[in-house]
Amino acid sequence: MANEESVRTNKVTDVEQLGTFAAIASLSYVFWICGGMEMVERLAYYGVYSLSTLYATDPVSAGGLGITSGEMGTIFFYWLLLQGLLPVFTGGLSDRFGYKETIAASTVFKILGYLIMAMFPSFWGFFMGALVLAFGTGIFKPGIQGTIAKTANRKNSAVAWGIFYQTVNWGGFLGPVLAGFLRQMSWSYVFFACAAIISLNFLLLLTYKEVDKEERLAHRAKVKSGEVKEGNLILDSWREFTRPTLLAYMLLFSGWWFMMFLYWNLGPVYFRDWVDTAVLVQTFWGDGTPGEFAKRFWVMDLEGTRIMPEGLVNINSLMIMIFCFLIAGFSAKLKAANSMAIGTIFSASAFVIFGGANFAWLMVLAVVFFSIGEMLASPKSLEFLGNIAPDDKKAMYLGFYNLPFAFGSAVGGKVGLGFYGEYAAKDTVARSALAENGMSAVDIGAIPNGEAFDALVALTGAAPGALTDQLYVSYSVGDIFYAFALIGFAAALGLYLFGRWTYKRAMVPAAA
Repeated sequence: MANEESVRTNKVTDVEQLGTFAAIASLSYVFWICGGMEMVERLAYYGVYSLSTLYATDPVSAGGLGITSGEMGTIFFYWLLLQGLLPVFTGGLSDRFGYKETIAASTVFKILGYLIMAMFPSFWGFFMGALVLAFGTGIFKPGIQGTIAKTANRKNSAVAWGIFYQTVNWGGFLGPVLAGFLRQMSWSYVFFACAAIISLNFLLLLTYKEVDKEERLAHRAKVKSGEVKEGNLILDSWREFTRPTLLAYMLLFSGWWFMMFLYWNLGPVYFRDWVDTAVLVQTFWGDGTPGEFAKRFWVMDLEGTRIMPEGLVNINSLMIMIFCFLIAGFSAKLKAANSMAIGTIFSASAFVIFGGANFAWLMVLAVVFFSIGEMLASPKSLEFLGNIAPDDKKAMYLGFYNLPFAFGSAVGGKVGLGFYGEYAAKDTVARSALAENGMSAVDIGAIPNGEAFDALVALTGAAPGALTDQLYVSYSVGDIFYAFALIGFAAALGLYLFGRWTYKRAMVPAAA
């Protein structure tokens, strides 16, 4: 009997892909419906997620929660861990009981999560809303991704996953654009709007047709009649999960997700604290005022004088929205693991640039580097898992995709924001500077979270911009990004070696 692991590994070998436009033409309407649902879901999700750290760490006087970066890191840890671990189990359920049903259920939970965030503006209210939202997201992903895996094939999978990833970023781009405008009026508007947006997926579900549904129902009927015996779902998932190829992939790709969520979690507060984006507006508009469309598109403040922190982060989604299918066509010529390794190198290099200085245009360059890395790495990882998965376990394997996400993002959220809050947050640094300027520990402790820098400006009489630059240099704020970059470079090396090992195994004939 052939060795099953060797047979599975041989599925890793590359198949010649169709050209970009031929691959696009080969995709079915169900693929595009799934892309639409993913775009709607991501629009709502990133409308909230991209602003979460800003909302949490804004002082209560400005409408925020007034909690520390470290406390927000704790919320992210449990939020992302639940969101990532749940699909490992719900993926198998989607394969057995239907993709459409799990997508509908997830939409209900996601609406509830956004409403809890809006109605209970406190640490525990936001925490509970985040957990409900995480539960809904965790049961949404396997159904969508499993459908994509079934509508794609080995000849169009690179472009299919690239386009799917592009639709993710259409939503990922539009979410912060909408939320960045609404939050300047009221934070609660963001959460209510996102609850309304995600409900649109009920309309798209009316046009969704599950691929291979007849085969699934026929199989369920045989199981019910006893004609086919079905193993325990948890044990079946465990057997697939413990295959060496999967274990190595999940360990190494956790490093990529670590960096990904450092970017999304740290980026907004880092840019808010330390980067003067007014120079970006002045470069293009001089002393003039941008039009209303430009203000909304680039997520500026209402006066059009600066780009909001989420707007700078959002350049990532804009780049992917425009260029992802072109990068997907290029990456189709690369082995999956090599593309993931190269992408991880680009993204780690972005962190080196982030740590170099707080000049706005340098931040733009870093975001460009990070975005190229993401386009090379993340879609290719989905393609890799979709291709090696057995036909009856597509959603299960795409559920496994969320394990490295769970560990990498949860640790990135906790460690990243924890270290930032301890050593580099503007509020933290300002408190140290207040002590150096003679303020007592009691008086410093009485300052509400998020208001220490204003107190330092009042104490010293310095201009806020000049004082920001002085603190940035004096306290070596950018140094924490160098440590994070080292983790990324180590992950890239591991992925390269993983690729060599995988393809070497793929060349070994299966044992008879």
